[in-house]
Amino acid sequence: MATLADQLVRMLKQAGVRRIYGVVGDSLNPVVDAIRRDGDMEWIYVRNEEAGAFAAAAEAQLTGNLAVCAGSCGPGNTHLINGLFDAHRSGAPVLAIASQIPSVQIGTGYFQETHPERLFTECSNYCEVVNGAAQMPRVVRTAVQHAVGGGGVAVVVLPGDVAQQDVAEPAGEHDLLTRFGTVRPPAEQVDQLARALNEAKTVTLFCGAGVRDAHDEVIELAHRVLSPIGHSLRGKEWIQYDNPFDVGMSGLLGYGACYEAMHEADLLLLLGTDFPYNPFLPGRNTIQVDADATRLGRRTPLDLAVHGDIGETIRAVLPKLRQKTNAKFLKTMLQRHTKSLDKVVDAYTRKIEKHTPIHPEYIAGILDEVADDDAVFTVDTGMCNVWAARYLTPNGRRRVMGSFVHGSMANALPHAIGAQLAEPHRQVVSMSGDGGLGMLMGELLTVKLHDLPVKTLVFNNASLGMVKLEMLVDGMPDYETDHAPVNFAAIAAAAGIPSVRVEKPKQVRAALTKAFETDGPFLVDFVTDPNALSIPPHITADQLKGFALAAGKTVLTGGVGRMAEMARSNLRNIPRP
Repeated sequence: MATLADQLVRMLKQAGVRRIYGVVGDSLNPVVDAIRRDGDMEWIYVRNEEAGAFAAAAEAQLTGNLAVCAGSCGPGNTHLINGLFDAHRSGAPVLAIASQIPSVQIGTGYFQETHPERLFTECSNYCEVVNGAAQMPRVVRTAVQHAVGGGGVAVVVLPGDVAQQDVAEPAGEHDLLTRFGTVRPPAEQVDQLARALNEAKTVTLFCGAGVRDAHDEVIELAHRVLSPIGHSLRGKEWIQYDNPFDVGMSGLLGYGACYEAMHEADLLLLLGTDFPYNPFLPGRNTIQVDADATRLGRRTPLDLAVHGDIGETIRAVLPKLRQKTNAKFLKTMLQRHTKSLDKVVDAYTRKIEKHTPIHPEYIAGILDEVADDDAVFTVDTGMCNVWAARYLTPNGRRRVMGSFVHGSMANALPHAIGAQLAEPHRQVVSMSGDGGLGMLMGELLTVKLHDLPVKTLVFNNASLGMVKLEMLVDGMPDYETDHAPVNFAAIAAAAGIPSVRVEKPKQVRAALTKAFETDGPFLVDFVTDPNALSIPPHITADQLKGFALAAGKTVLTGGVGRMAEMARSNLRNIPRP
């Protein structure tokens, strides 16, 4: 006779799950043993449940399929919380199994007692306790549908003694949601959108991750209304490539003329973005299109809210639009964009090959050249986000993943673990900050244990660079942001991972080439300049004052790699009506 845990494993396999990330132990042991007996489902041992949740989030985002992590009772499942917040806020379909103390002991202050059904409600769409065998199949199916259908986390709380209960009947087959319908905007909203676009003399499009499947439609719309296209960090990989209308990125990591284009246009059209930084938005003359109605208008006042899929909405509105003929605004923004990029590139290319400590921008620029065209980059929150945003060139096949909404440290390496397991033959690169890697450094052991060919690139400046920048913005001298240097190459070598430490710019290309040519894991420890920081393209007078008070000779702007060349090309070939 099978146990409830056996039934759970079979149901997860029906949902397409092939592995579960976690740490074995106590109340979770019945589930782990069921996985052992199954022989097909894989248990991925990580050193910290938080990393397991990050890994599951990356797998889910890369594949679009359900991914699963698990934690034992008490501290085992509370360790999951930060990674689950990241998954949930990123819209990653993740199911978390939070095992619980024996059901008879719940409410008595028993050893390791917590109440996951309360703890996980803020980072999930669904969180329920399984009380017995008869209830379990419906709860698990409902949880799967919430994770996949709602785009986020679902949690099943499972007491260890309940997981061991015998079940007389199989869970049965169930048609789980794997494909989604498309939200078609109401006809009157399409008409209003068309009228607004036709009446506006100048238009700017600002795109988020919601344009993922609508690249060609957005480009066609921009050509029809002769609009510059800006993007958020999450939208970059989906819209910047093959885009003659590109004017860069807005926000705290932004660059180029995006901010100006958004503020100087008669009409700003937000497409598939939940961009949270309202100070970077004009706050007027704005229309938003999104398939998720709950996001409409929550960041900025709207003249019109359109509920619809981006591709579907654009296809509906295009026949109603007149071709604009005056390209002056577009040309002006492309010129400003090109000038802006050339200026910062010039500042960061003079004698950079000889500068030590190494400029991190130099490393990121060479990485962009030598990495595979379909590589997956996972990036730590902080300055690694900046270098990825400004130097990694999207092409429609590369992926760049990070904790872009939750903003957690230490995400890059565990994200890389999940991405590599999901796509074992794909090049996966972890752009790790020394602060982030130090926080979950045990996951190097996970990489070694499973012999994952993850390439870990450590931007090692012995500093919390983004925190230092935040202090400078506020006019404070940086304090407790710098720490003693660490040789991560030596640590990796001690863990059995081939590694090299790079202290001179002339060694960068050879080190990256060696890493990518090596089968299995490899770590490159780059000693980088702690003063290489980056400011946004638009800052307030108070922030400028803060920089003047605290920055001194600190370098405060970053380069933008091959994007400058792309911008010059776009300017030479301004789209014609």
